[in-house]
Amino acid sequence: METLFWCFLIGGALFTIVTVFIGDVLGDWFKPIVVAGAGTAFGGAGILLLKYTALGNGAVFAISLLIAVAAALLVLFGFVFPAANSEVSMGFSMQELEGKIGEVTIPVPETGYGEVMIKLGAANTIHTASSFDGMPLSAGTRIVVVKVSDGVVRVSDLEM
Repeated sequence: METLFWCFLIGGALFTIVTVFIGDVLGDWFKPIVVAGAGTAFGGAGILLLKYTALGNGAVFAISLLIAVAAALLVLFGFVFPAANSEVSMGFSMQELEGKIGEVTIPVPETGYGEVMIKLGAANTIHTASSFDGMPLSAGTRIVVVKVSDGVVRVSDLEM
């Protein structure tokens, strides 16, 4: 019986290492971390119960199985499901920049291009900019995005 538990303990650890590399390939229907955690918990609990209790093989097997199910549920509800819902995307549409406030980082001439930094969420984004009113904007000037066209933000001085 001890050999069975050692096999589950070692097998679960190896399975965990392998699934780190191929876990995404297996898809959403199979959560390898839950299976590996349950197998490892089953093996570890069985070894400890055999060594440190006077329970018979059947009782050790049943208790180890219950511990494995509890570990699987803990991993599933404590880690897998919350992690699946925690994805954050920094993607945005250029059209969302209209009305945003930023700062000139590279001066924007009357008829050319410069660069502005606009805060989006927790990040700052840098964009090519041109003057909407035909007025030059120096570095450090606070601006507002008036229009976006062809990937260029058309900006105006915010304090004017």
